[in-house]
Amino acid sequence: MEEAKGLVKHVLLAKFKDETPPDQIEQLIKGYANLVNLIEPMKSFHWGKDVSIENLHQGFTHVFESTFESTEGIAEYIGHPAHVEFANLFLPCLEKVAVIDYKPTIVRT
Repeated sequence: MEEAKGLVKHVLLAKFKDETPPDQIEQLIKGYANLVNLIEPMKSFHWGKDVSIENLHQGFTHVFESTFESTEGIAEYIGHPAHVEFANLFLPCLEKVAVIDYKPTIVRT
């Protein structure tokens, strides 16, 4: 097994507050996606809603995944004014949040 070179994933699991209207959620997701255009170390962004049949989501409904070239890139992203401004809008709308950063590992069999 080996770590993928120059790749770090930043994964955020979220459950929006019940009182957050769907149109506001949609605008927040668009704002999150736009960070890839504003913050150079952020190389890509994907998101989706939970569709698992296992019922192990622990209440989380949305997943957001960003790709960076290094953990230093994530640190730069976290401190970037555009991220700070967005987080101040996004986080108050969440009931639950969990964040994990990891380096993907390639398994060769």
